[in-house]
Amino acid sequence: MIGARSHEPTFDVAIVGGSFAGVSAAMQLARARRRVLLIDAGKPRNRFAAHSHGFLGQDGRPPGAIIGTARDQVLAYPTARYFHGEAVNARPARDGFDLDLSDGRSVTAQRLILATGVRDELPDIAGIQARWGASVFHCPYCHGFEVADRQLAVIANHAMSAHQAILIADWGPVTYFTQGRFAPDAAERALMQARGVAVIDTPVVELLGAGTTVEAVRLADGEVIAIDAIFTAPKTHMASDLAEALGCGLDDGPVGPLIRTDDMKQTTVEGVFAAGDAAAAMSNATMASAAGVMAGVAAHRSLIFSPS
Repeated sequence: MIGARSHEPTFDVAIVGGSFAGVSAAMQLARARRRVLLIDAGKPRNRFAAHSHGFLGQDGRPPGAIIGTARDQVLAYPTARYFHGEAVNARPARDGFDLDLSDGRSVTAQRLILATGVRDELPDIAGIQARWGASVFHCPYCHGFEVADRQLAVIANHAMSAHQAILIADWGPVTYFTQGRFAPDAAERALMQARGVAVIDTPVVELLGAGTTVEAVRLADGEVIAIDAIFTAPKTHMASDLAEALGCGLDDGPVGPLIRTDDMKQTTVEGVFAAGDAAAAMSNATMASAAGVMAGVAAHRSLIFSPS
C-alpha cells in the first residue's frame, strides 16, 4: 500500500486499472526495478462472470482469483505499490503527471498507463442485466464451450451482429433476433441459411427463466421461444474519463470509443500509454494481458530513451 502522506514521492510509472492489462504492465515495471504504482477501484469489466476461460494456464478459474494471485506476485517486488481506489483526475506536471486519488491524496508519476477498461451498455430488454455473465454473454470463445449444443440466440445490437450469429453457429443451433434493426444482407442471409441460423425480425422484449438462467425469450408480439443462452455485443463507454481529461485521441470502435495508440501502446499524449479493453476493438483476458505487457515495456523504454 502507499503511505499516508498528502503527496507521495514521484513514481516512475502509475498504472490506472488493475485487471489483466494493468497487472501485466505492473509486472514488467516491477521486474525492471522501477517504482510503479498500481491504482485499482476493484470493478473490472468481467466481474459478472464466475469463471475465466481461454486464458493460458488459468482456464476455469474465477477472474478475481487470477487477478488476486497476479497482484500478490507483483506486490512481492520491493518497488511496487498498490492503491485500492480511483484516480479521479490527471493532469500534466513538471515531473510528468499528477494524479488525484479518491481518498484526497495526490501522486506524481513520470509516465502513465491507462488500463481503465470500459463499461458495457446492454440492450434495453427486461431481464438482461441480471443474467449478464451467467446466461447472457458477449464472447463465444470465453463462454461458448460451456453452453454448446443448447438452443442459442444472438440478440442484435449493432451492424456486426449478423457476423456474430454466423460465427456462434459452431457452438450450437442459433436463432438470430434482428430486433427489427439489423437485418442480414443477402450474403449474410445466405451464409446463415447454410449454417442453419434461424432469423427472426420481431424484437425480443423480455428474457424468461428462474434466477440468472435463461429458459425463453418473449417477443414484442407475445410469442415465447425457448432459448438456453444468449450472446449479444453491448455498446461500450469509457469506464474512466482520464484519457479525455489528458487530451488523448479517441477513435470510433465498432461498439464504442477507443483510446488511440500506436503499436507500442503510446497514446497521442507523450508519456501516456494505454492497454486493455479501453484501447482495443477485440478483447479478452489474453489480449488485455499481452497489451499490458507491451505498455509496461514501452513505458520502461521511454524512461530510458526519452527521459524528458
